[in-house]
Amino acid sequence: MNQPESQSDAQAPRFEALSAVTLATHDMERAVAFYLALGFPLSYGGPFEAFTSFAFGGTYLNLILDTRGPVLWWGRVIVHVSDVDAIYHKALAAGYQPDAAPADASWGERYFHISDPDGHEISIAKRL
Repeated sequence: MNQPESQSDAQAPRFEALSAVTLATHDMERAVAFYLALGFPLSYGGPFEAFTSFAFGGTYLNLILDTRGPVLWWGRVIVHVSDVDAIYHKALAAGYQPDAAPADASWGERYFHISDPDGHEISIAKRL
């Protein structure tokens, strides 16, 4: 709900951007291979590190090695790309199975969902 901005609201700190999302993985090598196969640009770390970052558009998708227990589904990360269909075909070529083929959604995005090896759901999308 949009509410009128009061004088005190104008001076209050505001949220400006999402800097990063960090996902837990039990197998960094397998997780890094997945993201690299889709074309995520590696910025830091790698398959044999405890922490890895992929950087794009001023945002980071991070992976952290975590062996405390099973990683359970928690939600979805939505990543905007320039060509949804090209990423979909990269996933297929690498042997990964998206949930469904890309589709145009009523909310104005073309998208598909794919789960990483730890079960984190990634939505690859582009505004229409």
